[in-house]
Amino acid sequence: MRRLVRSEFRKLTTTKMPLAFLGVLIGFAAINAFIVIAGTDMDGSKTFISTAADQQSLVAFASNGFTLAALFGAIAVSREYGHHTVIPTFLASPRRHRAVGAQLGAVAVGGGVLSLTGTALTTVAVALALGTTDYGFLLAGGDVAHILVASTFAGAAGAVLGGGMGAIIRTVGGAVTGTTIALIILPPLIVQLASGTGSWMPNVLVNVLAGVGAEVSTPAAVGGLAAWALVPAAIGLVAIQRRDVV
Repeated sequence: MRRLVRSEFRKLTTTKMPLAFLGVLIGFAAINAFIVIAGTDMDGSKTFISTAADQQSLVAFASNGFTLAALFGAIAVSREYGHHTVIPTFLASPRRHRAVGAQLGAVAVGGGVLSLTGTALTTVAVALALGTTDYGFLLAGGDVAHILVASTFAGAAGAVLGGGMGAIIRTVGGAVTGTTIALIILPPLIVQLASGTGSWMPNVLVNVLAGVGAEVSTPAAVGGLAAWALVPAAIGLVAIQRRDVV
């Protein structure tokens, strides 16, 4: 199993995909810094950054991290089928559930690191940009740590969700489209059909984890987000066990 996990990490770290996502994270951080420097309220003031709660909401990257990590996972898994690199993986490990477990574990770590990095970059960018305003950085160290931990978990969960979509659909374009539908288009439709489900949508749950929402308890948010991740991952595992590789 260790050999499989190391192999999956090498697949993730020896391509340009992590660099592309790093560029996206830097772009997000720059946008947040620009918002702090140039943004104002309707009356021209900057009260949107005047309290610790406002600043925490601004730097809470968990929701964006979840979505980006989901796309990361979807691409990482589905491209294996497009490039047929999954064939030697399954030949080396005929017990496919072990190979899939190693793959999802690797993308979970990658997604967690991705979201953690995005949160750290955004926090630093906002803290530096606040020097151009009349407000200082108001978040305590514990609040920053809370956001970092929440973002890491959200990123890991998002990557597993995306990895499951990649295993189910097996083409990069289809997996990215399916993940986008699942995270952006499907939740509003579910809420319209069943209004009581609004508190259990991924964007709500990750905001609860980041401390900028209170729709459900933190343990419930962890469980709900885990369910969003594990259901497509389980379906993907079953699909891989039952069908031809190519």
